[in-house]
Amino acid sequence: MGHIFIESHKYVDDNIKNDYYPKTLVMLPCRGIDYSLRSNLNSIKNQNYNNFRLVCVVDNENEGALKIIKELNVEYIISDYKCEKCSGKVKAISTAMKKFDDYDVYVIADSDIYVKNDWLINLIMPLKNNDAGLSTTFPYFAPKNGFWSEVKEVWGFVGMGLMESKLTRFGWGGSLAFKREIIEDNFNFFSEHISDDTALTKIAKNKNLKIYYTKNSMPYVNSPENFVDFFEWANRQTALSISADRRIYYYGLSFYGSYLFLFFSAILMGIFYNYLFFLFLIPATLYVINMLKRLVKIKFTNVIAAIILPEIYIVNLLIAKRMKNIKWRGRKYNITDKKLL
Repeated sequence: MGHIFIESHKYVDDNIKNDYYPKTLVMLPCRGIDYSLRSNLNSIKNQNYNNFRLVCVVDNENEGALKIIKELNVEYIISDYKCEKCSGKVKAISTAMKKFDDYDVYVIADSDIYVKNDWLINLIMPLKNNDAGLSTTFPYFAPKNGFWSEVKEVWGFVGMGLMESKLTRFGWGGSLAFKREIIEDNFNFFSEHISDDTALTKIAKNKNLKIYYTKNSMPYVNSPENFVDFFEWANRQTALSISADRRIYYYGLSFYGSYLFLFFSAILMGIFYNYLFFLFLIPATLYVINMLKRLVKIKFTNVIAAIILPEIYIVNLLIAKRMKNIKWRGRKYNITDKKLL
């Protein structure tokens, strides 16, 4: 019954409309040339919001993405903040915040997102509320390379599900907005982290501030992954989640483990004992239906992906729990350093 309740509950988001138009800096760390980078940058540049400044942050003048950045006439700076433990992305964000310290709202954007022209205004509006810590969203992974990119498309719905519950919501660093004052007294804490979104989520929760989920600002991430790329990505995302909150491992193992036990038990008992045991497939059916309802376009391969996703996620959890290091944008990071947690 618990699985039926979870799979049939009403999803929630915080699509808020108001007249909040603060002075905003959009910070976009760039390292490497993402798939569809040109259209991604153009979409962020051309927002229906007048009071914002877009700045890309790169490691050096030899950055490959700079050719496209310059062609599109997007402002950029060199990442030079001094930090001992931070990732390249956190270093880039810290550089931008120190250089441009007079903005009311800061927005972090990943270079692999493609957004609609109301993305920024929808993302910012919830911050008008006094109880707001972060405003965030979660992407739709648009498949561009066959079966495993379609598995990633469905895998991303796990993140959407977490966002739709206020108990499991987190700040996603691909599209995340916050006011200057939330980080002013926690800047050193933030700047020594590997994960920007993990640090900001902790800061917001420590201040007892809410994390708003704006589904109407959902970006698209064009995903050309093959099996190796997908599996590395999924394990890394899971490892970062576990390093931020160990309970995710036990929650995930408990939920998907019991789900798989019920699924295979229903099939075996239904075949060998009594057809009525097939009724225990109802939670799995609701789970798959809820996954498929999120799809832009339903294909047979998506159905297969939704069916095998629990098995894949269990494997991700078991591998990620043992991971001490991750590779991210060509760099290696130790995620077991307790100074960062």
